[in-house]
Amino acid sequence: MKYDREARRCALQAMYQFDASGLDDLDAVRETLDGSGVSEAAREKGFALATLAWEFRDESDEIILGLSPDWPINRQPMVDRNLLRLAFYEIRRGGTPPRAAINEAVELAKEFGGEKSPGFVNALLDKVMREETP
Repeated sequence: MKYDREARRCALQAMYQFDASGLDDLDAVRETLDGSGVSEAAREKGFALATLAWEFRDESDEIILGLSPDWPINRQPMVDRNLLRLAFYEIRRGGTPPRAAINEAVELAKEFGGEKSPGFVNALLDKVMREETP
C-alpha cells in the first residue's frame, strides 16, 4: 500500500497517542484524526499504518537501540521515536523504498520535531537502510 504525506501525518498523530496512552481506545484515537483536516482515505490509511507500525514497535525499538545505544527509545522525544518506528516499519515490512521512507520521516521531523530531530531521524534511518541493503 502506498502512503502519502497526509496519511503519514495521521499515522504519526495516532502513534503519538498510542505512545502517550496505550491502545485502550482505538475509536478515540480514530476520532481525533477526524479533526485533522485531511481526506477520509488519508485518515484511514494513516490509522492502518499506525496500528501496523505500533504492532512491530518492539522489533524496531530493539534494532534502533543496537544502532544508537546512547539514545535508547525511552530517552528519545516522543515524536522522534514514533517517526523512527513508522519509517522502520515502512522499510522493513511495508514495502516502501528506504530512501522514500527516510525522506518522509525527515520531512515530518522538520514539521513536528525539535531542532535536532531531522538530523537524528535521518542518521538512524540511514543506518537501518544500510543494514537492509547488502
